[in-house]
Amino acid sequence: MKKLTKYNRVAGYLNSLYDKINADFFNNELQRPVITIQSTPRAYGHFTLYNAWNIQGEGTQELNIGAGTLNRPIEYIIATLIHEMCHQHNAVNNIQDCSRGGTYHNKFFKQSAETHGLTVSRSEKYGWSDSLPSDELLDWILQNDLTDIDMNRNEYGGICIGGGSKTANGGADSPPRQSHSRRYVCPSCRAIVRATKAVNVICGDCLERMVV
Repeated sequence: MKKLTKYNRVAGYLNSLYDKINADFFNNELQRPVITIQSTPRAYGHFTLYNAWNIQGEGTQELNIGAGTLNRPIEYIIATLIHEMCHQHNAVNNIQDCSRGGTYHNKFFKQSAETHGLTVSRSEKYGWSDSLPSDELLDWILQNDLTDIDMNRNEYGGICIGGGSKTANGGADSPPRQSHSRRYVCPSCRAIVRATKAVNVICGDCLERMVV
């Protein structure tokens, strides 16, 4: 798989991903904020509910992807983007999706996330905050042949994917674990099989060897 290793290209790539997600999952209802790559202690990303930037006299919000977690598999980068875009979508529609100082994700966040391509599980401390790509989203990523990012800042990044009041930003107590999952795709019918180790898989319909 192709991988991005240049910072400027990665920054542009995140903007392109935002636009494509906005079109395919949010009906182009969102206005792109300033997308940054900064250290986000104990989180994968954040979204500011205030105007963090001033561009030619106009205030603009910020969506950040944690610099220390950029080299996660692309499906998790996409999940982080969508997670933060759900906070943005809820803010536009005056839906309060977090409490407890902006860290506890409530049922309104869960509803939004599951409507926009994520599966969500609950933690005691952060509520409905643990976001993973749904099967629909994984298929979308495969269909669009999206590229992994093979660079990150050397730091401790955390495991939570956001939340928040003034800043949609969560926290956690341990560093992220690298994904060891593999996706196998039939080159003919595009059926998908997932495995946690290298395996030899034959598509039962096409009788062709599936490829990573």
